[in-house]
Amino acid sequence: MVVVGAGPAGAAAAIAAHARGLRVVCVDKATFPRDKTCGDGLTANALRRLEEIGLSRQALQAADGALVRETVLVSPSGRRVVLPMPNEGEHAAVVTRSSLDAVLVAHARSCGVEIREGCEIECLRVDADGVEVGDLSTSYVIAADGHWSPVRRMLEPDAPRDLGEWHAVRQYFEGVAERRLTVIFERDLLPGYAWLFPLPDGRANVGYGVLREQGRSGKQLKALWPDLLARPALRNALGPAARPCEPVRAWPIPTRYSAARLRHGRVLFVGDAAGVVDPMTGEGIAQALETGMLAAEAIATGRDYAKLVHRTLGRDLRFSHALQAVLRRDWGARAAVRAAGATPWMRRNFARWLWEDYPRALVLTPDRWRRGRLRAAGAWRE
Repeated sequence: MVVVGAGPAGAAAAIAAHARGLRVVCVDKATFPRDKTCGDGLTANALRRLEEIGLSRQALQAADGALVRETVLVSPSGRRVVLPMPNEGEHAAVVTRSSLDAVLVAHARSCGVEIREGCEIECLRVDADGVEVGDLSTSYVIAADGHWSPVRRMLEPDAPRDLGEWHAVRQYFEGVAERRLTVIFERDLLPGYAWLFPLPDGRANVGYGVLREQGRSGKQLKALWPDLLARPALRNALGPAARPCEPVRAWPIPTRYSAARLRHGRVLFVGDAAGVVDPMTGEGIAQALETGMLAAEAIATGRDYAKLVHRTLGRDLRFSHALQAVLRRDWGARAAVRAAGATPWMRRNFARWLWEDYPRALVLTPDRWRRGRLRAAGAWRE
């Protein structure tokens, strides 16, 4: 089996396939470490998947990571609500992608996976018997090569270029005052938001994500950044000593989940290449890890990959998409923050729901109800 792409989706797919006894080669045109523009947030679901493929908490923290203990929500009205994370295990973290991806590549190698860095795929041919990927011949390919997947472009050369449904901007700062993870809802960003995700040594990943509305170019959306930095909620969180330590970077986020885009013959698409990203938050790392592992399971067992993804993630993605209609309204965002802080019970459980401690649409899918599902321990429980 060949995995194209060694980011979280590709590394998870390669490790899971190798653990099932499959011969795996994972190729990536980049050499690691390399930066990937991202918010760097890891949900409880992402942390559990990292633990499942054998990554330790110590390795994660050594990879320029910070564990999250509290989340601050700021309503469009200015109301602030502090959500405590559960104490049992780890439920949220922030890790730079340059560090996380490099650690995952090293971990995959330690598991016995063959990784070929600096290896760009220039040709691909699929027939009924197998796939030729460059100079490699294989039965199946897992395409984990990102939003603008070169594998998909080779298979579907006439498909229109996908600009994604969300647009995001990120900049790293140092000397940041706020050490809690902060999510700020501004009226003109809804259903999007601005964020401050703290990193070690007083640094933070600071940015915003917004739906790409018709007629708004990437340049116009990026031009919002200086104005956002001057607004009180974000300025106060940064503090007077904060200063940027890297350039501003922008990227598109694909959230158009469709079962038809998961597979092309013997090629299975995972992560951003499949558009499997939470439409409500723009979170994609947990979904990347999980689809990579599901693709490996499908190939190893002969199960239907699209059905596995739909049952595990598809219903939650569609539910999140429906919630956009509520959060894009000022009253909807204000009501959500007010409800989150209504009682200590609500604060604890809203934090779990926000950080994917359990499936987003769990209450609507009775087949997934389990005793204790709403109170599950986080990753790396002692």
